[in-house]
Amino acid sequence: MSTRLPTQGRLINRDRDVAFTFNGTRLTGHDGDTLASALLANGQTLMGRSFKYHRPRGVVASGSEEPNALVNLGEGDTLEPNQRATTTEIFHGLKATSQNHWPSLDYDIGAVNTLLARFLPAGFYYKMFIHPRPFWKYVYEPFIRKSAGLGKAPAAEARDPDRYEHFYAFTDVLVIGGGVAGLQAALSAAQSGAKVLLLEQTPHWGGRTPVDGGTIDGKDAETWIAETVAALDAMPNVTLRSRTVGAGVYDHGYVLGYERLTDHAPEDRGPRHRLWRIRAAQVITATGAIERPLSFAGNDIPGVMLAAAMRDYVVNYAINPGDRTVIVTNNDDAYRTAIALHEAGLKVPAILDARPNGGGALMEEAKALGLTVKTGAAIAKVKGHKAVHSVLVTQQDSDGSETTEIFCDAVAMSGGWSPVVHLWSHCGGKLTWDATQAAFRPDHDKAPTSHDGQPFVIPAGSADGEMNLSAILQNAAKAGQTAATRTGADKSSDAAPTAEAPDEAPLAPVWMMPANAPLKLRAKAWLDYQNDVKVSDVQLAAQEGFESVEHTKRYTTLGMATDQGKLSNINGLATLANALGEDIPQVGTTTFRPPYTPISMGAIAGEARGDIFQPIRKTPMHDWHDANGAHWEPVGHWRRPYAFPRKGESVKDAVNREVLATRNSLGLLDASTLGKIIVKGPDAGRFLDMLYTNMMSTLKPGNCRYGLMCTENGFLADDGVVARIDEDTFLCHTTTGGADRIHAHMEEWLQTEWWDWKVWTVNATEQFAQVAVVGPNARNLLEKLGGMDVSKDALGFMEWKDGDLAGVPARVYRISFSGELSYEIAVPANLGRAFWDKLLEAGKEWDITPYGTEALHIMRAEKGFIMIGDETDGTVIPQDLGLDWAISKKKDDYIGKRAQARSHMTDPDRWKLVGLETLDGSVLKDGAYAIAGGTNANGQTNTEGRVTSTYYSPTLQKGIAMGLVLNGPDRMGEVITFTDGGDDTKTARIVSPVFYDPDGEKQNV
Repeated sequence: MSTRLPTQGRLINRDRDVAFTFNGTRLTGHDGDTLASALLANGQTLMGRSFKYHRPRGVVASGSEEPNALVNLGEGDTLEPNQRATTTEIFHGLKATSQNHWPSLDYDIGAVNTLLARFLPAGFYYKMFIHPRPFWKYVYEPFIRKSAGLGKAPAAEARDPDRYEHFYAFTDVLVIGGGVAGLQAALSAAQSGAKVLLLEQTPHWGGRTPVDGGTIDGKDAETWIAETVAALDAMPNVTLRSRTVGAGVYDHGYVLGYERLTDHAPEDRGPRHRLWRIRAAQVITATGAIERPLSFAGNDIPGVMLAAAMRDYVVNYAINPGDRTVIVTNNDDAYRTAIALHEAGLKVPAILDARPNGGGALMEEAKALGLTVKTGAAIAKVKGHKAVHSVLVTQQDSDGSETTEIFCDAVAMSGGWSPVVHLWSHCGGKLTWDATQAAFRPDHDKAPTSHDGQPFVIPAGSADGEMNLSAILQNAAKAGQTAATRTGADKSSDAAPTAEAPDEAPLAPVWMMPANAPLKLRAKAWLDYQNDVKVSDVQLAAQEGFESVEHTKRYTTLGMATDQGKLSNINGLATLANALGEDIPQVGTTTFRPPYTPISMGAIAGEARGDIFQPIRKTPMHDWHDANGAHWEPVGHWRRPYAFPRKGESVKDAVNREVLATRNSLGLLDASTLGKIIVKGPDAGRFLDMLYTNMMSTLKPGNCRYGLMCTENGFLADDGVVARIDEDTFLCHTTTGGADRIHAHMEEWLQTEWWDWKVWTVNATEQFAQVAVVGPNARNLLEKLGGMDVSKDALGFMEWKDGDLAGVPARVYRISFSGELSYEIAVPANLGRAFWDKLLEAGKEWDITPYGTEALHIMRAEKGFIMIGDETDGTVIPQDLGLDWAISKKKDDYIGKRAQARSHMTDPDRWKLVGLETLDGSVLKDGAYAIAGGTNANGQTNTEGRVTSTYYSPTLQKGIAMGLVLNGPDRMGEVITFTDGGDDTKTARIVSPVFYDPDGEKQNV
């Protein structure tokens, strides 16, 4: 059954039909329809079921505030739950299904919950599911898990076929909202010379004004909007983006925008959604206002709709919402809907105005059209189930016991307008109560400020609490000029246009109809339509002691639905305030959090999916490794060779060969993945003294020092060699997996604690290829290459020098992680492969052997060198590892110092690092625990240590291990027993962790 009016409908093209399906039924709409308007046009008023009671729900709004008309879109890999029908543009082939019901939308067995409503008040789950305990696991939890949720999640194996992207933008002034206020603010800012970016969440410019009427500069609103958009589009300093919502405003002018590129035309090529990451000097929030519903019994029955939304469907989409519509209001705006319905040829049996004296000019216009106005009136109850049958009318100041019945098939309600203050509040903007509008509006004296103390967010138009068309435009023009001036623009913009619209009488705050409604009416008056929160639920929460609005929110789930309380919050706050006998400002508001409307997970991920979800990082020598049989190991985002097995050789044999070749002659390691962070500035030394446990400011240029970094909780986080380049510059080496993390750690402290220190950091890890030349013949090889003096006297241990090797510019560090004579050589990344090839060619006479990470680990363990992530697990401090020598006693503080003074950190019973040798020469299992006598309070076997690293040493021809053991350094020579949790145990002797060359003669040669 079609309910389309004969009028054109300003947003639809009646010459182009669009076929789609809803719950498997083929329907037809027009180009420009939303799914909601197309369903209404086909007579489909029932669109979903509520969360708790499974009550029938129809569309109540026309925009992103819609709480009821949520559907599943698509199927299979393209299935998306909880999509708003009011913001979904229809297209050929669209498939939509309703949700949260069984077996069907019309006949939902879950509706039985309505009959049990008196037993399921707010917070019933906190009480019901406590006792008896066994019921939780076997009865309550399975039932709740089956019942929870609204839409159906895509199948686990589903793979989204669409593409998404991130976009970065920088602008002087960002205007969010493309209504008349946003257009005027953007125009004023652009005319002043500022670079402007304007976002509008819908496909259309101008907001509500074309529907609501009024003239601007003597023109009808639609003409002025078209001319203004054309003028902005022609300006080189302006960018316009429709279908783009301002999702969140963060500190210092960082804003997220969410653009829907092809949702309305999936056949178009290109990304589906785009996430904008915007940096703006000034942000103007011209986000408009949202109409509030009224609270009366039965205000959730399909066919009860916001008055402005009904007006939208009539004017924009030529929808007949009902042949007979009763209007109920506390303000003048709803009269516009009555007039629009009348002009469309529809009947309005009565306009119920809760104000004793009614309204102003709009009321008089309605009366002149012959419409019936009842002042001081209210709806006591809407009768009907899946559709409106009639309304019972009473006096607003009564208890609803005396009523008259008006037969109708639709109800348009208006409880006033609330400025959309969400984006203003995201970054700390405060609100003030406007008693005239009965709404919160931005407090300009408590605006969000940037790091320099200057306000960077300006509300404009209705979002600033202005509801008259002329005042909206003047306010917006001022906002645009102010924003541009703050960015340094020095031109003057044109004066604000003049506008004419009927003056409106003040509204009357009405939070319940009728004012003295008994419980039986309050228990059927809905605040949160999706979560089934009633007026009586909020009153019960107050009665039970939930006086904080945040506590009430969680106890009742008010405002926790997918619309984030856009319709319910103010009415809920007012209901709570009345129940507590307080004023609304004293009760306060809940917290507004981004995003303003939901964002797809695909847009958040952007292009990071599939093969590029976590791109593999490759060194300049990666292709050589791959061509020469590298057995790969993932290390962070990198792939490093674990070993280089030759033909017919096992990985284990390859590792042993690489170790022995390096120890006996010459090895080559690709160390490019090690983090390389440049720290520069007059305060660089001071900064590194706080970052590392040992002193770095005393390091001389040309020298290196091993350093440890701890978290603020005192635990060891990373280690590496620091080289001082000059008085103001240091190069900090980190572990492969720690480079990005440590760089972020540095920046966090610089930006939050030591923001006034003159220090700059750069992560230069991928700017350099780095090669370790290791073994007794390492110096011979470099001397053969020529170009630098690398003798012991010219380049001592823990020193570095710049020069050329074989014609390649290089920085040579005389450091060792193997215990052998070793040089680590850094060259520009683009020369890394060429330099590697030169080393291989020149080293043939010493049987040069590339080695992988496992040989590296074995050699470092033979020397007793720790490995971050092996000897550390987030609970280990340097003192546990015998690294007290790396903790400076000359400085007062470093990150983690105070934490390491806690009693637990200084406990003498902390496990300490030791070496371990099995009595039979076998290899202990990694992570094996040392068994102590007795059991703990949980009946588990007591332990006194664990293995942190364990290897077979081809050099020593036996198993070696490192571990943390209770009083380990004091128990040298003692034999202890280890288990990996199974029946097998191994015995091992506690020894020094330095198994090879304890005096360091080989590395200092």
